[in-house]
Amino acid sequence: MTSVELGVGTVEYRDTGGDGPVMVLLHGLLMDASLWDAVVPLVVAGGFRVVAPTLPLGAHRHPVRADADLSLPGQAAIVGELLERLDLTAVTLVGNDTGGAVAQLAAGHPRVGRLVLVSCEAFDNLPPGLTGRAVALLGRLPAGLFRAFMQQMRLRPVRRLPIAFGWLTRRGDRVTRGWMEPLLSTPGIAADTVRVLRSIFRDRSVLVRAASELRSYERPALVVWAARDRVMPPEHGRRLAELLPQGRLVEVDDTDTLIPLDQPGRLAELLLTMLPSARTR
Repeated sequence: MTSVELGVGTVEYRDTGGDGPVMVLLHGLLMDASLWDAVVPLVVAGGFRVVAPTLPLGAHRHPVRADADLSLPGQAAIVGELLERLDLTAVTLVGNDTGGAVAQLAAGHPRVGRLVLVSCEAFDNLPPGLTGRAVALLGRLPAGLFRAFMQQMRLRPVRRLPIAFGWLTRRGDRVTRGWMEPLLSTPGIAADTVRVLRSIFRDRSVLVRAASELRSYERPALVVWAARDRVMPPEHGRRLAELLPQGRLVEVDDTDTLIPLDQPGRLAELLLTMLPSARTR
């Protein structure tokens, strides 16, 4: 991991380097770039250069500035600023979970050339499902109480509850445990996380408006969805693919929302179809 100073403060990112076309991978709420660890070597082997930032969504390690905009549009602005600072062009932008919501808002950036939405918040699913509603309620607590309450997430049975990560991944508990460490151990990160939760869920119509913009997105687009997702309705995947003029939908079995953890090989295979020279598979 390396880091860059942006308007919000220090943002860490992983960059595999190379001269291939660039893929930028966005993670979700209370997650970091390690969401993509099993996917990255597969898409790099296929020809992509990968940049995977850790956005300030609750598992980041550096507290952000007090005036940072941590809403979904604010997170999209962070992505745009990162693309500009790293001088990345014709990017394939990929987002899973809340990262997919951010990707919808950042899709129109001139440095984005292709879009992949992977089981994510869309339309009116904000906060998303039982899991999202539980986290949104916790975000109403003062930061100190929030951090104290979240100490329970050190316990695997708690992490596996439907109101935690239990409906998000079938196989990724070791990774989700690591995501909890920054907010459990650092008061500043816990305070940031409360701000994130309050900012993201304040405007519940932001993705409805974003969907209307996708109708005019004339660049290549792929929607990958967990076939039996209990947090992000599969119907939303179908609707997004229909909205996008060049959109196509692939549903994946034997996975929950976090397809990069549950089915990294299949997801990487689908992402490689977004190479400029690839044929649709």
